[in-house]
Amino acid sequence: METKDVILELRTKKGLSQDELAEKIYVTRQAVSRWETGETIPNTETLKLLSKFFDVSINTLLGAPRQLICQCCGMPLDDSTISKEPDGDFNEEYCKWCYNDGEFKYTSKEQLIDFCVEHMANENWPAEQVRAHMEAVVPNLNHWK
Repeated sequence: METKDVILELRTKKGLSQDELAEKIYVTRQAVSRWETGETIPNTETLKLLSKFFDVSINTLLGAPRQLICQCCGMPLDDSTISKEPDGDFNEEYCKWCYNDGEFKYTSKEQLIDFCVEHMANENWPAEQVRAHMEAVVPNLNHWK
């Protein structure tokens, strides 16, 4: 989905006119119209305002061009699992289980891997396989480099 379609869909889901959205994020109605026709895209600061207003990540506003993964545990991220900073801004680097309100939950790779093995292992994915997978993935994530 393109940025123009995402903004239009989010605006109409909230039942807002272009004028009403423009007023909420301090731009002109013409700016909103240009975004929704694909003539332009919002600048970085406006993307941050839209992200907060619609409670979606900037990645989502841009049409989800990147597949985000948590840089602590390797889990795929979407708007429901992305962590937030204490001010409410999305942090697109981490999941809400590894990083929340400005703090990391895990202090070591071993602690994280032990937790994942305990909670991910099942009859289809035995603990030894989960551990081997996590030990291969986790050290390559930015948080642990």
